[in-house]
Amino acid sequence: MNRLCLHTVTIKPWSTEECISKFSAAGVGGITFWRYNLDGRDPAVVGKQAREAGLEIVSLCRGGFFPGKTAETRQAAIDDNRRCIEQAHALGAPLIVLVCGAVPGQPLEESRKQIADGIAAVLPDAEAAGVKLGIEPLHPMYADDRSAVNTMRQANDICDALGSPPMLGIAADVYHIWWDPELEHQISFTAAQGRLFAFHICDWKTPTTDLLNDRGLMGEGCIPIRQISDWVDATGFSGHREVEIFSNRYWAMDQDEWLTKITGAYRELYR
Repeated sequence: MNRLCLHTVTIKPWSTEECISKFSAAGVGGITFWRYNLDGRDPAVVGKQAREAGLEIVSLCRGGFFPGKTAETRQAAIDDNRRCIEQAHALGAPLIVLVCGAVPGQPLEESRKQIADGIAAVLPDAEAAGVKLGIEPLHPMYADDRSAVNTMRQANDICDALGSPPMLGIAADVYHIWWDPELEHQISFTAAQGRLFAFHICDWKTPTTDLLNDRGLMGEGCIPIRQISDWVDATGFSGHREVEIFSNRYWAMDQDEWLTKITGAYRELYR
């Protein structure tokens, strides 16, 4: 399971240290930390602990949320993203995943412009730190307040508008993009541009009881995960397959049991 990476938020009740030790014991190859894991901790120490446990640090979640109605709000977001870059560098994370943000009632075009401006402002910091930035397109149901970037095409447009900097790319999450009729082409195009930085997996349950916190385990929903994964692999992508699941139901169960369910579903998917 060298290509299996778990996001710490997937097993949210565990502490940072429990995630490191138990992911490693389960044979998981990689770990993506969420920023709350670094609260009150030295990121460099956390990174050292993960590497000594045999885990590859895949990324840090999350940066972004650039749009705002005032210049002060937008500057505060830029400042926070610079702190995130500092954390990622100290942690040893090669990538920050960007959930780009949106403002309810603000035209999406304006929010996308502010997103591009915000990324442009922090790119020099990312380049100096050697940390890549991965734009994560979010499902259109989040276009009101979580992200005005809802397709891989829109994310590629931002990369193009900023001159295709090598440190800027895309984090593709099947939960958000599985519905897109252009998906196979956009995966191929993104990879050809050297922009396919990350690949996240989970499933879409029918019915879903919560649009944020009722994601499914691979195989219990309607997303053609293996087909999309095969499209990704066909580009030459050999990075981690990152399991990122927000689920009130799964967070409420015994987390050792939940980890066993995740690794079992992963083996079944990629047998």
